[in-house]
Order: sequence, then structure tokens, then C-alpha cells
Amino acid sequence: MKISLAHAHRFSSSRRRRWLGFTLAEAMTSMAVFSVVLVGVIASQMFGLRMFQITSPKLGASDEARAAVSKLINDIRSAKLIRLGNGSINSFTEVPVNGLQQGTAIQVYPTLDTNAYSRYFWDTNDQKLKLTTNGSTAVLVVANSVTNSLVFTSEDYAGNILTNNYNNRLIGLMLEFYQIQYPKMSVGPGNYYDYYRLHTRIARRTIL
Repeated sequence: MKISLAHAHRFSSSRRRRWLGFTLAEAMTSMAVFSVVLVGVIASQMFGLRMFQITSPKLGASDEARAAVSKLINDIRSAKLIRLGNGSINSFTEVPVNGLQQGTAIQVYPTLDTNAYSRYFWDTNDQKLKLTTNGSTAVLVVANSVTNSLVFTSEDYAGNILTNNYNNRLIGLMLEFYQIQYPKMSVGPGNYYDYYRLHTRIARRTIL
């Protein structure tokens, strides 16, 4: 079969035109579609970063709070005796009878032996909640950046602060933070969070 030269010329010319490229309208349309997709990808990325910034401090604060109170909760739940008052690494003074059961420190006795105890206290010097045992000079930091001094309370079932050392009382724990440790972030008016507080109540398992 023979193909005429004119027909062959028309065939090759149309084929070449097909591969030469886009017209101006096609190029502009393609760039517009690409720009819309690119803006959508960037917006999604920025939204993801924003959500991470919001979620990360909350997760860090929750983790810090859980680490701060886990040992304290276990000690109080298993305690035989609990004394609430004011104290430091060197001393402890229990709240007197008929006085409001609230203070900066608490002593927890795992047995009826009053020489063996754990003392949790708020240190006024560096505003940290610390733990010492049996009058030792070594301390363990339980919580950092705590602003409130009245950390511990003795409460009834309705949350009222008691005036006597009742056997079936609840121990209230209140921690107000001015800084989150991870990620490190200040707390207060004008910052990412205006207020951060941990409040819980703990009951002993064994009632004598």
C-alpha cells in the first residue's frame, strides 16, 4: 500500500503539534489548579502544627501531674497514720485540735511505728513539693513550680475542710502551677494558659 506524500505530510504535522506543549490557556489552568492544591497542603500543615502546639502542653501537663501524685496517692492509700500540718525538711508541726486541717506538709506513716514516715512538704525557697523520709536530709522533688502554700487539706465527703483528725477523712491535694516543665511553658495571664491547677482527694484503704 502506498501513501501519498501530501497525506504523509499532514499526518506527521498533526502528530508533531500534539507533542509541542500546552497552550497559554492550558498552562494557566494547570498553574491555577497546582496553586490551589499547594495552598491546601500548606494550610493542612499549618493546621497540624497549630493542633500540636495546643495538644502538646496538655499532654505534658497531664503526664507531669500523673508523675507528681502517683507515689503520694499510693503512700496515703496504704498509710496506717496520717498527720497534716506545716513543715520543712528539718521539722514538722501538726495542726492543733479544733484548727483547720490544712497546711504545707503531710506526714504519712506506713505502719504504727511513728519513727518510720514519709514527709511531703512545700519548700518556700524554690516553690517545689518535695519528699523526705524519716528525717533524712535527702529529698526527692515531687512537683515543680507550685505557687500555693496550702497544698494539703483534710476534708469530709462533701469537700468541707475539717477541724479535727477524723479517721475516715479524705486528704485533699491542691497544686497550682506557674510553669509547665514539658514542654517548658509559663502559666498565667498573657501566656498560653492563664491557669493550671491539679486538685484531687485521696482516701485510705485501711481505716483503723
